[in-house]
Amino acid sequence: MTDSLTSSPDSPDSSDSPDPRPVLVLGATGKTGRRVVRELRAAGVPVRAASRSGEVRFDWTDPAGWSGALDGASAVYLVAPDEGYEAVPEFTARAVRAGVGRFVALSGRGIEHVGPDFGQGMATAEEAVRASGVEWAVLRANNFNQNFDEDLWRGPLLDGRLALPIGDVPEPFVDADDVAAVAAALLTRTAHTDGVTEVSGPRPLTFDEAVKVMARAAGREMAYVELTPAEYRAELSAAGLPEPAVRALDALFALHREGHTATVTDGVRQVLGREPVDFETYAERAAAAGAWR
Repeated sequence: MTDSLTSSPDSPDSSDSPDPRPVLVLGATGKTGRRVVRELRAAGVPVRAASRSGEVRFDWTDPAGWSGALDGASAVYLVAPDEGYEAVPEFTARAVRAGVGRFVALSGRGIEHVGPDFGQGMATAEEAVRASGVEWAVLRANNFNQNFDEDLWRGPLLDGRLALPIGDVPEPFVDADDVAAVAAALLTRTAHTDGVTEVSGPRPLTFDEAVKVMARAAGREMAYVELTPAEYRAELSAAGLPEPAVRALDALFALHREGHTATVTDGVRQVLGREPVDFETYAERAAAAGAWR
């Protein structure tokens, strides 16, 4: 799924000739950011890896410190914060003034259907890059495979019980490596898919099916338990999550239950010319690496 390219007559040449200027990767220690850094460097692209604790310091709450990250950058991989996202439009405007000619913003599928409790950072980033006046691409992704082994759901799976309010609505989980590879191609314009690109895995699975796949790969007991939304909110509150986080997760699963992320897309194939990583392949690799020991 794509929108038309938005570009400025003053933006840098959009040919595929290599740009010697670095690509600024925000959230460079995060799930997709560190993979984008790896993809770009493997391709010989100069990278400025930025985060609050990365090679280059970047803090959304410290606009005075943005200049060092932006100076001389050709493009930006934009991962907006959940809190303080109001700074994103100012950042994109400053980036353009500093000479940035392209943005790739990470977002989520179905973001156009969210309310105020979830995804406002991603929605703001989409609006900001569209209004930037330079080349832009929005990368909307499904839930990452790596949510099961790197954070979020790894603890519950280790405990043998993943309990969520999703029912039998399927999800074509996407591998974070595929997301990063698509982002790297869009950042360097080796792919001409501009506007909105939606990426998913190759087949939809229910959460129950996904847990069964991981249990087989790990050789251990793992069970999926279906909760009502009220039961889920109660469990989150009992675990000590603050109310805004409870509302955000509740809104996320409401989005999934409505089916906005249930279908397979061909975004990975469009950009990379290959099929995305299958969930069973992901689970076997993660289990072999000791994810659920």
